[in-house]
Amino acid sequence: MKLVPPHSVARLVALVALIVTVSISASGQESGIESKFRDGTEAMRNGSLAQAATDFQAVIRSSPRFAEAYLNLGLVREQQGRYEDASKALQQAIKLKPTLRGANLFLGLAHYRLNHYEPAIAALRRETKQNPSDAKAWMWLGVVAPDAEHPEEAAAALDKAAKLAPQDVDILYHRGRAHMLISKESYQHMFKADPNSWRVHLVLAQANAEADRDTDAIAEYQAAIKLAPQEPGLHENLGSEFWKVSKFEDAQTAYRQELEIDPNSVVALYKLGVLNVLGSRASDGKHFLEEALRRDPTLNNAYYYLGRAELQLNHPEAALANFERVAKADSGDEITRQAYYQMAQLYRQMHRTEEARKALATFQKLKEEADLHQQELLERKRQRLSQSVEDLPSPTKKEEPVEPRN
Repeated sequence: MKLVPPHSVARLVALVALIVTVSISASGQESGIESKFRDGTEAMRNGSLAQAATDFQAVIRSSPRFAEAYLNLGLVREQQGRYEDASKALQQAIKLKPTLRGANLFLGLAHYRLNHYEPAIAALRRETKQNPSDAKAWMWLGVVAPDAEHPEEAAAALDKAAKLAPQDVDILYHRGRAHMLISKESYQHMFKADPNSWRVHLVLAQANAEADRDTDAIAEYQAAIKLAPQEPGLHENLGSEFWKVSKFEDAQTAYRQELEIDPNSVVALYKLGVLNVLGSRASDGKHFLEEALRRDPTLNNAYYYLGRAELQLNHPEAALANFERVAKADSGDEITRQAYYQMAQLYRQMHRTEEARKALATFQKLKEEADLHQQELLERKRQRLSQSVEDLPSPTKKEEPVEPRN
């Protein structure tokens, strides 16, 4: 299915027409031919396509080797939906001036509209070779490539386009779609190659987990583990799914099984530590968190829960040191806000009044900012929902401590 945003094509047409006009006028004294060319370009910009075509045809009759006139006539025909005529005009422009910017791009689009996929992709490859910094040329190469049965080239081209124009929404959309198609194709081959593979169950488990179908995800992870009981990561993922459905004992069992397979699993150590702290088993929680931090000292969230463990063990100074470390990292998330709240309570208990006041003020400021951000997200979601009945709100996910950050 072709996904050609017309507004994007129109912007490209206007830009190319502007570039051609500027290059013509920069040559000096304007001749009658150049005046007629300028009239045609202005008519095209104003949407008077029939007049624009008449003007460019007049220019071509007077100056049959005027490549830019063929280019702009091709742009007009493209906007009129006359793709065969557009293709002929653009091919003539390229014949007269092979490096004319934009000619191969729009020739590729004309071929694409005509379902001529191989000529389309050939023209777009020429455009990107001649103008490697043109993000839109790379984008259109990526858009056309899947229909020409080159999905890997599509992803590579759109990755290049995204590097050149990282904020372009059209590029980001097509890039995501290209990678999604590659993933889908890969999974389809995998299912056909071995439908009973543990990896098939893993893919299904991950899909169910992302859709908050946690019970189904658990069943698929268990099926995968049955086929590959020593595969690192499977028990850890199963534990996370048990956590989401509040089966905390099962979650702990899964994390311990993960550590039997991979004793250095930082995530399993961290999550076991958090679960034990939340379950008021401070000594066990402290042990697992310290082991996780010994392997990766950058786990900011672990310091917060280690502080909670120290509080339960009645070690306020050690707890405060951990909370202060979290606050200093300033990750700006919920953990940071809670660290400031805990600091305020401890400072107050230690009669450090001014520090308690500052910590509480910082907590309140961060909370207000988070609440405002949440309101903005909800408003954007409401606007999306009002635009399409298909965008239904997703089920509320059960709260889970933040994953460790690398």
